[in-house]
Amino acid sequence: MARRSPPQLPSSRRGGVVSFRWKLITAISASLCLLALLSIYHRQSSRPVPSLSAARSRIPVQKYSGDRPKIAFLFLARLDLPLDFLWDRFFKGGDERNLSIYVHSRPGFAFDEDTTRSHFFHNRQLKNSIEVVWGEASMIAAERLLLASALEDPSNQRFVLLSDSCVPLYDFGYIYSYLMSSPKSFVDSFLDTKDQRYTMKMFPVIPKEKWRKGSQWISLIRSHADVIVNDDTVFPVFQKFCKRSLPLDPSKKWLYLKHRRHNCIPDEHYVQTLLTMRGLETEMERRTVTYTTWNLLAKKAEAKSWHPLTFTSDNSGAKEIEEIKKINHVYYETEYRTEWCRANSKPVPCFLFARKFTRGAAMRLLSEGLVESSTDTTTAS
Repeated sequence: MARRSPPQLPSSRRGGVVSFRWKLITAISASLCLLALLSIYHRQSSRPVPSLSAARSRIPVQKYSGDRPKIAFLFLARLDLPLDFLWDRFFKGGDERNLSIYVHSRPGFAFDEDTTRSHFFHNRQLKNSIEVVWGEASMIAAERLLLASALEDPSNQRFVLLSDSCVPLYDFGYIYSYLMSSPKSFVDSFLDTKDQRYTMKMFPVIPKEKWRKGSQWISLIRSHADVIVNDDTVFPVFQKFCKRSLPLDPSKKWLYLKHRRHNCIPDEHYVQTLLTMRGLETEMERRTVTYTTWNLLAKKAEAKSWHPLTFTSDNSGAKEIEEIKKINHVYYETEYRTEWCRANSKPVPCFLFARKFTRGAAMRLLSEGLVESSTDTTTAS
């Protein structure tokens, strides 16, 4: 019996089927590639940032047993240090064996003879600096990097965080004696009952009753610096849930009042909250040693954009500096608490540093000798 061949499709239809199959295969391949890329991106974006504690675990822990403890001066700079000439005079007034200097600046920026007028800052920049954005967790990440670098030197026993617009109000000897005489950290920390920056999304890692607020500018004893650097639980929560709200269009400010947008500034809460959670409030003088004055006349609607007032050459004379030096207590309205300024239980002026000073203001301080010596050098020694 003759064998019948299977029916053949017209050549035009055969070509259409082949073309469809290739299109289908191409589409599936593209989809698989896209899914693979998305999977890689998800793994990379969700990968936790290597902890500072893990990095420091490779550094041999040494207990300081010497007789010459240092103050580590930690500068948070946007780029260079415009007041380096004033700090140069300040550091020359001390013994270099009693101090260390660390600068966090923009990645890739180097401090050398071309970028600073003071040899004290040469090569003092961190090699692992990051891009910092005001009002974001990158600010406290930079602080932690500075502390981690300073902790590598076991002779660093006090750690002072400073901005690029800070100036010293006294000579090195007085500041050294003041900080070394106290066994406590100086951390501005208070409970703000009107504060709306805490969110229940932070719970249970951060209990609401442990939430604190205060100035970013701190002076720490070594054990507290170590707590901050080795924190792997509170910092990630701040990264995720403590973020500043983006500025609104001026014509839409009413939306803020209507929707109560969540606005959180990490550097005003992180150290205070962390140390409180670790039960260390009794080891702190709950005030800052860095003076800042604010525009208290700003309207409530503008409160979200408050910034410190700036000292210029016109308002940084002997009278203004003496007024700062005379301050001996700080009142915390939300806690009805008056913090009398003490170091090792003895009365002292509240502030050792001040901000924000322009270059012209710093030049006036220097020319008039306003930071050369203290008016009262009696500290607990």
